[in-house]
Amino acid sequence: MHQTVVERELELRLVLSPERSIPVPALLSYHRDDPYAVHVAFHTNSDHPVHWTFSRDLLVEGVFRPSGHGDVRVWPSKVDGRSLVLMGLSSPDGDALLEAPAAQVSAWLERTLRLVPPGAEGEQLGIDDALDQLLAQ
Repeated sequence: MHQTVVERELELRLVLSPERSIPVPALLSYHRDDPYAVHVAFHTNSDHPVHWTFSRDLLVEGVFRPSGHGDVRVWPSKVDGRSLVLMGLSSPDGDALLEAPAAQVSAWLERTLRLVPPGAEGEQLGIDDALDQLLAQ
């Protein structure tokens, strides 16, 4: 059976100030049938996780250089010798800055890229097949 989902649980850090952060458990998910997107569920102290969905390409690029604008920004950083991926998220409810361990994010992204290689996302959606059927009518 072919794998269709790549998941990884991580403990991120919600940055409250330069001196203070708190742990935030998160679940990274990638689905073959939604090949352009990554999904992150942040498990805060509420009854329901906070869900964010954004471009896999944005996250891949953000591991190496600043990426994104507006609601989702991702960039690499080093803090106390640790390689991190920082995620800046903005919504009408507020802004959040989260730190993720770069090695763990990169390893998870590598698994998603093996599942659906870059450039092959459209094949997963069957767009070409649907277009061929439409044009054949």
